Amino acid sequence: MTASADFWFDPACPWAWMTSRWMLEVEQVRDVTTTWHVMSLAILNEERDDHDANWQRKLGIVRVLIAAEQAHGNAVLLPLYTALGNRIHVEGRGINGEGVLEESLAEAGLPAALLEAADSDRYDDALRKSHLEGMDLVGMEVGTPVIAVEGTAFFGPVVTPAPKGEAAGKLWDGVRLVAGTEGFFEIKRTRDRGPVFD
Repeated sequence: MTASADFWFDPACPWAWMTSRWMLEVEQVRDVTTTWHVMSLAILNEERDDHDANWQRKLGIVRVLIAAEQAHGNAVLLPLYTALGNRIHVEGRGINGEGVLEESLAEAGLPAALLEAADSDRYDDALRKSHLEGMDLVGMEVGTPVIAVEGTAFFGPVVTPAPKGEAAGKLWDGVRLVAGTEGFFEIKRTRDRGPVFD
């Protein structure tokens, strides 16, 4: 029987990117299907008075993702996220890199007109709904990635580099194990390295 996972991401987060690449590996070695959802670090941190310089850009990118999903269906989220993540993280261009959004839309086969969503609040209700669907499952004390496995949601796993092949499958097996353990909440240690994009 095919297992299911729901994955909430903000493309600005390198850790969500690493976890998403792990999840794609998992789909190659385990019978699991992932549904992708947008969350927003800008919304998560909107109550803070000290928004960083990238706050509006972060909001704009996730608005474009939601606009693309509404116009073209959920299936466009993964290819658009992949195009964005490759430019933002793997190429190191960051969220403010010139042409990042434009090139990503083109690679995903989506119209450039979706760029207009970045500067519009038209999609904010849908963005907030998607964001809260994930956060309501896991709680407001975390960020991205959020993964829901068979009815239980977690922040993470946060891992670098993204495990490949059977190593990815074994981590998935562990995630399913803890997801099925009544009362399990967290395992955590201090990160001692940054994301490794390979």
